[in-house]
Amino acid sequence: MRREARPRRIFAYTAPTDMRKSFQGLVALVQQVFRDEDPYAGSLFVFVNRRGSFLKAIAWDRTGFALYVKRLERGRFVFPDEAVSQELSERAFTAGENRRI
Repeated sequence: MRREARPRRIFAYTAPTDMRKSFQGLVALVQQVFRDEDPYAGSLFVFVNRRGSFLKAIAWDRTGFALYVKRLERGRFVFPDEAVSQELSERAFTAGENRRI
């Protein structure tokens, strides 16, 4: 299933996340970390593992949550800021692997 609409906003949680978490675990983490943000508002929430080579993103798409996964064969995802939780621009997010996202 392809997500057609662009996310309203993009938020990243840069602390290492347990990648065994699925929908409910990630939504609970969104509610805990991004207290002022509604997980049902169409924003994209991004999480990475300890090594920074595995990314999961979750977003509400009007009918349910969609979970996106990407694993890098080489390199790691690097965020533009050192903050544990941050908002990303679409340009920063799509900059690509092995570069700042």
